[in-house]
Amino acid sequence: MTVLTLIPVKAFTLILSLVLSTLLYQTGAGQTTTRPKAGIEKAIFGQFPDGRQADLFTLRNAAGMEVQITNYGGYIVSWTAPDRTGKQESITLNVPTFADYLKGTPSFGPIIGRFGNRIAKGKFTLDGQEYTLAANSGGNHIHGGRVGFDKKLWTATPVQGAEPALRLSYTSPDGEEGYPGTLAVNVTYTLQKDNALRIDYKATTDKPTVINLTNHAYFNLSGMKRDVLGHVLSINADQYLPTDKSQIPTGELQPVSGTPFDFTKPTVVGARINDTTHTQIRYGHGYDHCFVFTDKSNKLKLGATVYDPESGRFMEMYTTEPAVQLYTGNHLNGRVTGKEGIAYGRRFGLCLETQHFPDSPNHPNFPSTALRPGQTYNSTTVYKFSVK
Repeated sequence: MTVLTLIPVKAFTLILSLVLSTLLYQTGAGQTTTRPKAGIEKAIFGQFPDGRQADLFTLRNAAGMEVQITNYGGYIVSWTAPDRTGKQESITLNVPTFADYLKGTPSFGPIIGRFGNRIAKGKFTLDGQEYTLAANSGGNHIHGGRVGFDKKLWTATPVQGAEPALRLSYTSPDGEEGYPGTLAVNVTYTLQKDNALRIDYKATTDKPTVINLTNHAYFNLSGMKRDVLGHVLSINADQYLPTDKSQIPTGELQPVSGTPFDFTKPTVVGARINDTTHTQIRYGHGYDHCFVFTDKSNKLKLGATVYDPESGRFMEMYTTEPAVQLYTGNHLNGRVTGKEGIAYGRRFGLCLETQHFPDSPNHPNFPSTALRPGQTYNSTTVYKFSVK
């Protein structure tokens, strides 16, 4: 008599099934799959001509979302999100290699500073003293100057945990790009469990200065299949800032109601983008304007949503900032090709740059962007993804 004859057939079958299931689970065979493990990985991204090394950090959550960030300029190099079928695809514009980032991009996802957006004629006065910055955009200063924070090698500190995070640090010396004060900056990217990327900005200074940090990611929720004109956008803003021809704010705050700038209800991006009967659309060649949130508090609030009806991807943007610059890729021209092999034509991406108002140092009626010794600059923006 063998041992097997002592085990009932049904019991033996059950035991065998459990053993096989365990093997399949451990080896990945069959239909059983394991959830991705949340964490952060580091790899070499590239090397500067002077021998310094740039690194690439991959943040991954248990839901399968991945965000790749480099300590060169704090660029979001890659970001994937699932469509309504669960397919993970890229949702931000990029370039293929580190060498391409060194050559320069149309700001495909870096940290922008010291001052995001424009300062008229590259000049501002603070506490009675005038400061001169680089006039690097049509006679005006933009995005921190010729060598802004997007071109700096930041110190990176990975933070392991249930929600992987990457802390980037940079100290901008007094006088860099014409700005006063030594500015110590920390930017932390946290990939959350709910498919949200949280960006926390902190800074301190040893002299009075101005600061307006943001991220300049271009979003395309189609998975790079088409431009963003069919995306549906809402912005919780009842006012926007009209500009002059060089896109410097006039100082007025105008209501969005009755204009192509009214996104208080979900509206297709392309519905009014070519309405050149409106002066501001002509000046911006589409949308390149600052929208002022109806909620004037500095709490974390829903500022905007973006929806791609074909993929089902839905993005919510929360921020503590008073405004957001909407830019619809009006100057993309197909000359830049992403790592997917797709040439980025006009309006292939849109930016939602959370910030204080452009040219604030020259407009006393705008919310102040001054930072003084003993104060801490704090700002948070969250981009959260789901499907509809």
